[in-house]
Amino acid sequence: MSQKHKQKIGGWMEKSCTTEYENPWIKVTHSEVLTPAGTDGVYGLVHFKNKAVGVLPIDDDGNTWLVRQSRYPLQEFTWEIPEGGSPEGEDPLATAKRELKEEVGLEATDWQLLQRMHLSNSVTDEEAFLYLARGITESGGIELDDSEDITSKKVPLQEAIGMALSGEITDSLSVVALLRYALNAKAEAG
Repeated sequence: MSQKHKQKIGGWMEKSCTTEYENPWIKVTHSEVLTPAGTDGVYGLVHFKNKAVGVLPIDDDGNTWLVRQSRYPLQEFTWEIPEGGSPEGEDPLATAKRELKEEVGLEATDWQLLQRMHLSNSVTDEEAFLYLARGITESGGIELDDSEDITSKKVPLQEAIGMALSGEITDSLSVVALLRYALNAKAEAG
C-alpha cells in the first residue's frame, strides 16, 4: 500500500475523497477505499455541518410540548419534540435552550442530557444530543425560521409516550427522548 492512502478506523483505507455536493447544511463526499478485507470499494458519506438537538420539556404537572412540523423530505407533517441544529462551535445545550424558546415559547431552569446518539451512522456522521428540560416557564412568543412551519401543543407526557409507542411519532430524536425518559422513570420507581 502506498503512503498516500489515509488510514481509517477498523482497517479501512481511504485512497481518494471528492466532494460531490455541498450546501450550508451538508457536504456529500465520494471515497475510493480499501475495505477492512483489503478489497476495493466505494463509500458515500453525508457530513452534517450542524449537530442535531432535541428537547423534552416537562412541566410540574407532567405535561410536555410537541410541535407539528411539515418535513419536506417526507412530504408530510410530523409530531416531534422541539428540535434544531447546533452550528459548529455552539454548545448543544445553548442550542437546546434557544430552540425551546423559539419553537414553543418556553424557558427552563433545570437541564439534563438524556442521550447522545448517532443517526444513520452507515452513511452519515450526524451526531445528536437530547435534553430533558424542567422548571418550565413561558417566555413569550415563538420566533420561527423561514423554513419552519410549526404549530405546538401541550399534551400529557404519558400521551406523548403513547404516541411514540404506537408509531404516531416517527421522528427518531423524539422517539428516543420519550422512551429514554420513560425507561429512566421506570428504573427510578424500582
